[in-house]
Amino acid sequence: MNMRTIPGELAAAIEAERQPLVETARTIWETPETAFAEHTAARLLTELLKKYGFSVEKPYAGMETAFRAEYVHGTGGATFALAAEYDALVGIGHACGHNLSGVASVAAAYAAKIHMEKHDIAGRIVVLGTPAEEKGGGKVLMLRNTNCLEGVDAVMMAHASGGRTKRDAGSTGIRGFRAIFHGRASHAAGSPEKGLNALDAQILLFDAIGLYRQQMNPKALIHGVIIEGGEAANVIPDHTMSRIGIRSQQEALIDEVYDRFSKMVEGAALMTGCAGEIVEYAVPYKPRKPNRVLNDLFMEAARELGMNVTDELPSGRGASDFGDFSQVVPGAHPYFGISAPGQPDAPGHSELLKARANGAYGYDSMLKAGAALACCAIAVLTDAETRAAIRREFGSEHSAK
Repeated sequence: MNMRTIPGELAAAIEAERQPLVETARTIWETPETAFAEHTAARLLTELLKKYGFSVEKPYAGMETAFRAEYVHGTGGATFALAAEYDALVGIGHACGHNLSGVASVAAAYAAKIHMEKHDIAGRIVVLGTPAEEKGGGKVLMLRNTNCLEGVDAVMMAHASGGRTKRDAGSTGIRGFRAIFHGRASHAAGSPEKGLNALDAQILLFDAIGLYRQQMNPKALIHGVIIEGGEAANVIPDHTMSRIGIRSQQEALIDEVYDRFSKMVEGAALMTGCAGEIVEYAVPYKPRKPNRVLNDLFMEAARELGMNVTDELPSGRGASDFGDFSQVVPGAHPYFGISAPGQPDAPGHSELLKARANGAYGYDSMLKAGAALACCAIAVLTDAETRAAIRREFGSEHSAK
C-alpha cells in the first residue's frame, strides 16, 4: 500500500462528508445516553451507514442499541471490522469522547467502501455498534450472544485521547465484586456488646487491602469504595457493602489477587463475627492485547495525515471491553489526540476532555482518525503479506500465554 497517496485519498473522501459526520458527533455529544440507552446515537449512526450503502441489522445480539452494518464488494477477499462506541458516562456525559470514536469508525467504513469501489477491491467491511463500554460490556455480550467476529481478519477502533495521538499499549482486564457483610444491629451506646458490626468488617477489609498492596504484584491493581456503611451513628450496622475492582493485563494475576481478596473477606468476617459474601456484580473485561502490525499501520497513516503523533505510550491501566474482541481476533485500539498542540492534556473522564470532545480540533482529529483506520482496512483487504504478519503475531501472543 502506498502510504504517501492513499491516506490523502481516504481523507478527501471523508472530508466530502464532513458536515453530516461532524453534526452526528455533535448531536451525540449534546444528547448523552448511558449504557444500553443509546437510542439516539445508534439511530444516527445507522442512518449514516444506510445512506453510505451498508446493510444494517438492528437490534443486534439481543441488545436494542447494538447494530451490525456490512458492505461487501466483489467475491471473496478479507474481512475488516470496526467497533463503534457511543455511550456516555453517568452524570458527566461524553467525557470519554465516545461521540467522536463512534463516528470515526463510521467515517473509516465509508472511506474504505469508496476506495474498494474505485479500485475494485474485493472484501467485506463490518461495523459493529457496541453499546455500554463504560458500564455493561456490550462487546462481551456480543461475543456471548452471537458469533459477531466470525470470519473477521482484524478488528479496530480509535479512541479519543485528551493528549496526543498514540498507539495502543494494551489495557487491564477487570473484574468487579461486591463484598457484603451481615452482622447484628444493636444500640451503639446502650448495648454495643449485643451487636455484630458489619462496618467494622468493611474497615478491616480495606485495612487488609491497603497492607497487601506492599506485597502485591505491581502488575496488578485493587481498588474499591464502601457503598453502604450504615444509617445512623447510634446503631451498630448489621449490613454493609463495598465494591471492589481487581485489574491486571495478566488474567492469572487477577485470579491471584482475587484468591487473597477472598481470604481477606473471610478473615474480616471471622474477626467481627459477621457473615461475609462476595458477589460478582459487573461484566468482566479481558485484558486488551494490541496487535503490533495493526498499531504500526495506524501510526504510519496518522503521521502521513499530520496528526499530533507521539511515541509515548498510554498507561494501559484502564480497562475496555475491546479487550474481549482482541482476544478472539487480531485487534488494536489506538488513540487520537483531541488536544491541540500547546494545550495541556485533558484527563480522561474530566470536564475538560468533555469540552474538547465538542471542539473544532477534536472534530478534525476524529475525521483524520477515520482516514487512518480506513488505511488499516485497505492494507488488510489488499495485502496478503500484511494479513499473514497480523496472524503470526496474534498466534505468538496467544501461544505465549
